[in-house]
Amino acid sequence: MKTQLNSSPITKTLIVCASLVIIVAGMKAASAIVVPFLLAVFIAIIVTPIYFSLQRIGLNSAVTLLVMITAVILIGSVGILITKASIDDFQENRRTYPDQYSAQTEQVQTWLRQWNLMEEDQTFGDLIDGQIVMGYLTRLAGTIRDLLSQGTLILIVVVFILLEAATMPDKIRALPGLSDDTWQRMTQIVGDTRRYITLKTVTSAITGMLVWLMLKVLRVDSAEFLGLLAFMLNFIPTIGSIIAGIPGVLLAFVGHGPITAVIATVGYLIVNFGVSNGLEPKIMGRGLGLSPLVIIISMFFWGWVLGPIGMLLSVPLAMTAKIALEADEETRWIALLMGSGSRVRAAQRNKQGKKKR
Repeated sequence: MKTQLNSSPITKTLIVCASLVIIVAGMKAASAIVVPFLLAVFIAIIVTPIYFSLQRIGLNSAVTLLVMITAVILIGSVGILITKASIDDFQENRRTYPDQYSAQTEQVQTWLRQWNLMEEDQTFGDLIDGQIVMGYLTRLAGTIRDLLSQGTLILIVVVFILLEAATMPDKIRALPGLSDDTWQRMTQIVGDTRRYITLKTVTSAITGMLVWLMLKVLRVDSAEFLGLLAFMLNFIPTIGSIIAGIPGVLLAFVGHGPITAVIATVGYLIVNFGVSNGLEPKIMGRGLGLSPLVIIISMFFWGWVLGPIGMLLSVPLAMTAKIALEADEETRWIALLMGSGSRVRAAQRNKQGKKKR
């Protein structure tokens, strides 16, 4: 009777659910440690292919490791300094934004009243509250700044992961009881996760650079910070691009008026549409799509567990989970439910093709 109870599907499900609750509670309690560690892991996933490529061209392991560690430290340090400078620039300029916003809205109100498009007793503040967006930007800048204080810790963790990169596959392969099938699934999970994170980082970097260039041409304040924001939020499909565009348009309005704000809006639409609908499908394919509902749930869940940075990591984490679930026949149905509609239709076509055979 005891054996039957332990092997019951209900019992197994309850044990799994209880384990997940304990793990999530632990991650939430230790978010100050988990967030830098996850960032370090994602950075290491991106740079390890370069490490193995240098070895394949004939470089000694010690020399390759030294080159990679030096490059990570230099690039990471420069990135931290640039990010810190852009945030400092935004925080310095934001003190003047309320007065500039009031002056611009007053001009727009005067024009709208002249054309009888606004009542005399109505104010533009009833339609748009710039303070909400500025408060959101200030809090986000503070969060990024706090994370930068842990930049040294993140770089150290990346360095130690690189130190283990050369021997870790052999260590795992030598584990007793590890079958060839399990090893192949693990290799597939790591490879697919690396491909997704690397390509998503590349497309996000292109988005951030194009946004920075557009805002720089329009002479919008804090263009570097807004480009960084576009890079980070591009990891959240669709919603992230909208969230990143709001402060850029608002700062264009504050600094140069409604015409520049309209141009900035068109620029954001062109950049985001071009990268998300033109570039990403070509280099990433459509096979790794997530359901919009899964994206929303994942964003709120990881934001609750890990804070604001968890929202930025939500899609890579969901994508990693989906890839891991796809690698096992027993859990592939969960990955199918997490996927987009195009993935479900593809699976149905494959199923129908097998039946015809």
